[in-house]
Amino acid sequence: MLEHIYKSDPEVAGAIVAEARRQDETLEMIASENFVSMAVMEAQGSILTNKYAEGYSGRRYYGGCENVDLIETLACQRAKAIFGAEHANVQPHSGSSANIAAYYSVAKHGDTILGMSLAHGGHLTHGHKVNFSGSHFNVVQYGLDPKTERIDYEAMRQLAREHRPRVILAGASAYPREIDFTPFREAADEVGAIFMVDMAHFAGLVVGGMHANPVPIADIVTTTTHKTLRGPRGGIIFSKAELAKAVDKTIFPGYQGGPLEHVIAAKAVALHEAMQPEFKLYQEQTVKNARTLAATLKEGGLRLITGGTDTHLLLVDVTPLGLTGRAAEDALHRAGITVNKNAIPFDPNPPAVASGIRLGTPALTTRGMKEGEMELIGSWILEIFRAPQAEETAQKVRAKVLELCQSFPLYPQLRAEGESLKRGSSPVEV
Repeated sequence: MLEHIYKSDPEVAGAIVAEARRQDETLEMIASENFVSMAVMEAQGSILTNKYAEGYSGRRYYGGCENVDLIETLACQRAKAIFGAEHANVQPHSGSSANIAAYYSVAKHGDTILGMSLAHGGHLTHGHKVNFSGSHFNVVQYGLDPKTERIDYEAMRQLAREHRPRVILAGASAYPREIDFTPFREAADEVGAIFMVDMAHFAGLVVGGMHANPVPIADIVTTTTHKTLRGPRGGIIFSKAELAKAVDKTIFPGYQGGPLEHVIAAKAVALHEAMQPEFKLYQEQTVKNARTLAATLKEGGLRLITGGTDTHLLLVDVTPLGLTGRAAEDALHRAGITVNKNAIPFDPNPPAVASGIRLGTPALTTRGMKEGEMELIGSWILEIFRAPQAEETAQKVRAKVLELCQSFPLYPQLRAEGESLKRGSSPVEV
């Protein structure tokens, strides 16, 4: 895979090998990240990157699209079958692209959107003022009950009645509990709004039966194809049949030109993998791992937002141990554990500092780790947090992390090929 890059651009090749080593030798615990299969990686790096295919299958503006038509049709069929959707558009380049197209499929500039506050676990594209969603639309935001730290469904209903939004949006990027879609559907029906769901974080859990499926109940649903779905970085929009034409027109020619057919091929492969029985077992283990990690950290003195998790992610308040989110992230990074600082609900610290960290188990579960490993990792996180500035502690934990990672190797073929090429020997067959 790397032989030609080494010959053409050894600097980039070297950086790729270094990244392969970083991923292999550290614990990836960012909740929005995962590891794709070699099949997905090969599809995304395939010859399909050469092909322009503006339009849709059977309705292209370029010739020679018979093969990409087949692939894109497969991706759409698989997406619809998995989620029980009436329509699927697999062309969005990202989750943000999917969201902007979804909004403009059913709303116009300046309309009111009711979405979850970023400060309470929502996403930038759910109406934050620095994002297109916050500048293009009149945004009203709901949040969490300060006592339970769970979505305040009744407050959301009251905001819907007061502001009568065009779109009511459910979905989050840092909310550890399963979302109940029924109150949103009822509120949307009451005020005549479109009900939209962004399931980017939990789409894979839906496939595995670990989270309710919003597709049958919502009017329009967006998702990324990475995160728990374990595919390439990209997006999908699902909709009711009556919105299909509007969705497709808004993506192309509305907001995108030629679709990335090599990425769509990788989406198709990932969706095929998601249809296999072992994918359900993977999702079940992801949630088991998250719950085990949560229990370990809670026993060690950390406070979990909402008290635990139903999903793949945890939002952890690190202030009980005298830390900020930024300090916690930096301390773990030195020990080979990758997380992201994250604001907690009603956070007194600015976002760049934050009072919490967000942890996820999808990537570790992909490597084959289970509850025993989660207990170990949780104990190492606590060890680091009790001595965040101690270099000796960081190096001690780093050695344990490396040993654990070696027991669960990631992309050994790619690593071996890179090392072989660096030495100037014959490339390893991948």
